[in-house]
Amino acid sequence: MTITQIIALAIVQGLTEFLPISSSAHLILPAQILGWQDQGLAFDVAVHVGSLIAVLLHFRKDVWDIAMAWFAQFANKQQTADSRLGWAIILGTIPAGLAGVLLDDWIEANLRSVAVIAATTIIFGLLLGFAERFAKVGQGVKNINLPHAVVIGLAQMLALVPGTSRSGITMTAALFLGYSKTAAARFSFLLSIPLIVAAGAWITKDLIGQHLSSQEWLQIGLGTVMSAIAAWVCIKLFLKWIEKIGYWPFVAYRLLLGAVLIILLLTGSVS
Repeated sequence: MTITQIIALAIVQGLTEFLPISSSAHLILPAQILGWQDQGLAFDVAVHVGSLIAVLLHFRKDVWDIAMAWFAQFANKQQTADSRLGWAIILGTIPAGLAGVLLDDWIEANLRSVAVIAATTIIFGLLLGFAERFAKVGQGVKNINLPHAVVIGLAQMLALVPGTSRSGITMTAALFLGYSKTAAARFSFLLSIPLIVAAGAWITKDLIGQHLSSQEWLQIGLGTVMSAIAAWVCIKLFLKWIEKIGYWPFVAYRLLLGAVLIILLLTGSVS
């Protein structure tokens, strides 16, 4: 990959990992539409590490408080809002984690196409729009109970399909369950932490034993840094603006992107 491609893909990953528009779709499309070479496993690990650094940095106090409360509950036999949130994150992670282990290879072989991305981009964009329009919201992130965490976790399984958007589907589910826009976003971001770790580890296992060139190490370093910067800016601005602008800009973007992809398919520009 060229330096321009590395920077572009890293920024795209950093931004779309947390916006409700699907990071997997935006990383697949450059190869499908622009003819860019596949970024490879090492680069995938790099941009995931960058996203992880950003979300841990932004939520460092929340993560610390949740972790301390979760471990403390076993000593003092008392539940707190933070320890319950820790359980919610654990339960919300399990469905997607299991589905990833069982279905990742099949999805990789059968669903990484422009047609699938066009369909899921539109369908789940409309679903996010319905949630924005009709859901009665108001509860905060620390009000998320365990049954709701499981529902959000089950919804997160759908994000394995390219174009769905992990953040988009979890925010949509949280909105339908009655949580505020900010609460939906914060829980989605916190829920991303164990999954990003798991995804990075899953990809890394295929790299074990491989000898990377100096050029590949440069790509890894640059990809990690650019992804981390883009993701941190994205999280900060998203949480600042979401209550004001809502999810409609992302719904509109998804519908426009889906329409463009359908036109490209119909004209034979992509397959």
